[in-house]
Amino acid sequence: MTFSSNATGVLLAAGLGTRFDPSGIHNKLLATLPDGTPVVFQSARRLLSVVAQVVAVVRPGAEKLADVLNEAGCDVIFAIDAERGMGATLAAAVRARSDAEGWLVALGDMPWIEPQTIEAVARALDGGTPLVAPYYRDQRGHPVGFGRAHAKALGTLDGDAGARSLNTLNPVRRIDVDDPNILRDVDLPGDLVTG
Repeated sequence: MTFSSNATGVLLAAGLGTRFDPSGIHNKLLATLPDGTPVVFQSARRLLSVVAQVVAVVRPGAEKLADVLNEAGCDVIFAIDAERGMGATLAAAVRARSDAEGWLVALGDMPWIEPQTIEAVARALDGGTPLVAPYYRDQRGHPVGFGRAHAKALGTLDGDAGARSLNTLNPVRRIDVDDPNILRDVDLPGDLVTG
């Protein structure tokens, strides 16, 4: 029997990724992993292995990215204020699914997180923990789980700090995992090939 969380997944995929390609021509989320899978597709499928529904947030004009995310099984929303930063895109996703029992927030450029790590965070969230995050060797990573108690605060986020203020002001339940991939993202083209 497979586990399925009550939470709604949120996949943040609205960044510009200018360090990956300063010209802005190549979207790092559409870059392919060594097996040919687009980065964001694998990130989405890993999240969908634990939650039944994922809302993916993209910036206006990112139709190709939206197509890949739809193909992965996500509900895609275009955040009109995406240029304001991660906080604004997270707020847009939470407002779009304001009836969710909780939100499991992952990043589109982190395709290597182990499904059992995502499940461990989701289980804590489903168990009533209002704020939960995985840790690898004392470093907090993703995905981060937010319970309904944080709905109002999440829905009004703005700017590029994401939910950092919530994490600072509230106790975070720590889930220790043996998964260094909770810290590993695609930042530069070389990140796609490093083991």
